[in-house]
Amino acid sequence: MGQLILIALATFASEDLTCAATGALIAAGRIGFLPGMLACLTGIFVGDLLLYFAGRVVGRPLLRWRPLRRLLTERKLDRASGWLADSGASVAILSRFTPGLRLPTYVAAGLLKTQFWTFASYFLLAAVLWTPLLVGGAALLGKSLPHVVFIGPALLLAGGALRKLPKHHIRRRTIGWIGRRIRWEFWPPWLAYVPVVPYLLYLGIKHRSLTLFTAANPGIPSGGFVGESKSAILAHLPCVPDFRLLPDLRLDAVKAFMAERGLSYPVVLKPDVGERGAGVLIARNDRDVDPYLRSAACETIVQKHVAGVEHGLFYYRYPGDPRGQILSITEKRFPAVVGDGRRTIADLVLADNRAVCLAELYLARIKRDREEVPFAGETVPLTEVGSHCRGAIFLDGAHLVTPALCEAVDRIARSYPGFFFGRFDVRAASIADLKAGRFAILELNGVSAEATHIYDPSVSVIEAYRVLFRQWRIAFEIGARNRKAGYQPLPFRDFMCLIWSRGSRGVRDNVRVPASSLKLGALQS
Repeated sequence: MGQLILIALATFASEDLTCAATGALIAAGRIGFLPGMLACLTGIFVGDLLLYFAGRVVGRPLLRWRPLRRLLTERKLDRASGWLADSGASVAILSRFTPGLRLPTYVAAGLLKTQFWTFASYFLLAAVLWTPLLVGGAALLGKSLPHVVFIGPALLLAGGALRKLPKHHIRRRTIGWIGRRIRWEFWPPWLAYVPVVPYLLYLGIKHRSLTLFTAANPGIPSGGFVGESKSAILAHLPCVPDFRLLPDLRLDAVKAFMAERGLSYPVVLKPDVGERGAGVLIARNDRDVDPYLRSAACETIVQKHVAGVEHGLFYYRYPGDPRGQILSITEKRFPAVVGDGRRTIADLVLADNRAVCLAELYLARIKRDREEVPFAGETVPLTEVGSHCRGAIFLDGAHLVTPALCEAVDRIARSYPGFFFGRFDVRAASIADLKAGRFAILELNGVSAEATHIYDPSVSVIEAYRVLFRQWRIAFEIGARNRKAGYQPLPFRDFMCLIWSRGSRGVRDNVRVPASSLKLGALQS
């Protein structure tokens, strides 16, 4: 929190440099995009208000100075005030994006007879449009700059090594690097959410609470935004594969669980507090389990591995409505390459038009030598975890919706007290079983979940943002209904502390927030 306050104060000295420095911190992974951007936004908005008050407090007395009174008559000031009042929003936004205009414009707004709250809203709107672009652009440049700035020296220093690489390797890696940056499905989350942040602020102002979405799921701490316990959520659900929160991080604890439940390898290991597939491992033997537990720094779940097809089912229900709806179905596919008896695994990955965009991710995580040559027809899986950031392919599964599936999802969701909005990650033995509503629940993610079909390569970025905007609008509307029922959203200060904890230390710190003390029975109806 102290670092965020310093960032906000630094904007008083230089907004542009502070936003650029914050972007560099985001690119380096020192802070999260949302807390860094909000710190800059807060400092910039407060600075704009100070300029306004400077015009009002200092400028007004200057107008009484006789030479200025002769130059700036009351009639001229009234005309200027009227024009500024009529064009305030466009002037504020234009001056924010035009170097040199901000200071005189914002001081003039205070100097002239303008309504404070009206112009304060204009300043906020301009800052909301400007800040995410500047911070996000700096962060994107910070991530890409090493590839651009150092490519020349790297080629000179490593000339001998590069000459040994086939030219098509260099060409394919370049194509992958470009594809990862121009294709929507590969954008990093912080960049993808830059246009969404202003809409979230609009919804917060409209509903008079910036954190109202945390009331969408009263039965989950922070509504499931961050820091919730996966094991606590799974304990409320049926159709869940056998799991246990390990009492200690030792191989013996995993073996005891497997013996008690009659399981054999593989099993799934994952942090009790995590997100986007971070730290998930499909362990196939003791040699996989032991190093994982030794390096784990937070509470860990062991869960029975379920084979079959995997899907994400995004569900919502307005409190008081008799039935909920499936907003989105995501079909998850696990990419693989097929050997031809001639090319290495690295060659096969680089030759694939999609896999080449994530070549380094796949080759770093695969448990085989990248220079190994698979025999003809051999399938080499590139990932086993159904997470987009781990390389899984997400496709729109809207065609899979059936009355039986809707009925099963709605019944399960209604059995969880205080749950109205989120995504079930499930596995079924087959597509037919999924359509019939027969599946196992791997996880339930709350308000921070996404309708992940938007990462289908065929979904345009415009359609993706339309879905994201609708999703967040629904979350705020459900939160508003729950607020009327007596549940209060997470206070903004507590929310920022939660975000800061995630951004500065990550999920391994096991950050938790308390669940509501409100009785949830009434909210379930």
